[in-house]
Amino acid sequence: MSTSDTKPALPSRNHLFQRTPWRAVSAMFAMNGALFGIWASRIPAISSQHGLTTASLGLLLLFMAAGAIVAFPIAGRITDKYGPAKVTRRTAIFYAGSLVLPAFAPEIWTLSIALFIFGAIHGTMDVAMNTWAAEVERGSEKPVMSSFHAMFSLGAGLGAITGYAAISFDLSLPVHFIVGSLFFAALGLFIANIPGSSELSPSKDQSPMFVLPKGKLLMVAMIAFCGAIGEGAMADWSAIFIVLVAHVDEARAALGFTAFSIAMVAMRLLGDRVTTAFGPVTTARFAGLTAATGLVIAVGFGTYEMILVGFILAGLGFAVIIPLVFTRAANDPYISPGAAIASVSTLGYGGLLLGPPLIGFVAEITDIQTAFLIMAALVVSIVLMAGVLGKT
Repeated sequence: MSTSDTKPALPSRNHLFQRTPWRAVSAMFAMNGALFGIWASRIPAISSQHGLTTASLGLLLLFMAAGAIVAFPIAGRITDKYGPAKVTRRTAIFYAGSLVLPAFAPEIWTLSIALFIFGAIHGTMDVAMNTWAAEVERGSEKPVMSSFHAMFSLGAGLGAITGYAAISFDLSLPVHFIVGSLFFAALGLFIANIPGSSELSPSKDQSPMFVLPKGKLLMVAMIAFCGAIGEGAMADWSAIFIVLVAHVDEARAALGFTAFSIAMVAMRLLGDRVTTAFGPVTTARFAGLTAATGLVIAVGFGTYEMILVGFILAGLGFAVIIPLVFTRAANDPYISPGAAIASVSTLGYGGLLLGPPLIGFVAEITDIQTAFLIMAALVVSIVLMAGVLGKT
């Protein structure tokens, strides 16, 4: 038989289900997002259960933010010492367990402690898995960071869908959180269990715990901060916004964050192509305008259907901000890629976790619509600062 008659070989089943570094990291991002989505989808239920006002809810979310910020520098040292792959997988187990704690908290003070622990472990896993993602990207022939963040958004959407299902089937918070955490943790860790280990880069004893961005990199970090505030606020306040503004039940309100997350997944899967076609500066400016427009639509119309449209536009806009920031940081001419990404990530994830309590405080003083309009103004500032994302 001639070679021209030979049919091309199809990928084997073993190859299709092979655990690769990209799939392992993607699984951890998806699991992280799923557990966060489960939490976000049931915030109205927890708020109702404890009789929280918007201000008290904002204060409780501040405990979660505080836990993460305290954990960031410690997580960086642990990740350097033991390797991001190992730390990510180990932390994922504790992250799944910490999700259950808020469901069993009987009082406000125990809920505060539970959220501090949940935030600390969430922050630790964020640092470790993003470091692992950067390591895998360095070994790839093309950028893949945007695809990892797409997996986080996909997981968050799936987690939010379980909230809709749990409410529809009248499942209690403990049952929902336990079943959800066990399922997503088992699946994610199974895929992420790959051979090999990460490179270790232990820090010197005299090296500073925090590395702060300077110069133009500080403005890049501010873009990350503004974008992350939007992501964090949408995760924790989208369902509350829909309940208060559109006056729908919790099940329908949970779909708001689902729509936002699905839009983020779609755009992050296309993010690298869009940036290649239009450049980072134009992409960031258009993304900021799109996100701000979506928030204004949600506030201005106030109907359930138009809020969903606004949240979809917001998701499309917010999706590309953080990946663009990481790319710019890695190419900074004055600081090494690792240090630059770490410094920008600290401020960015600080915004992700500080945004929700800030929105809560503003909502208590004014109302939830005003809080979302202020968030839109912060997004517009990204349009004004986007020039620093260009060539250095």
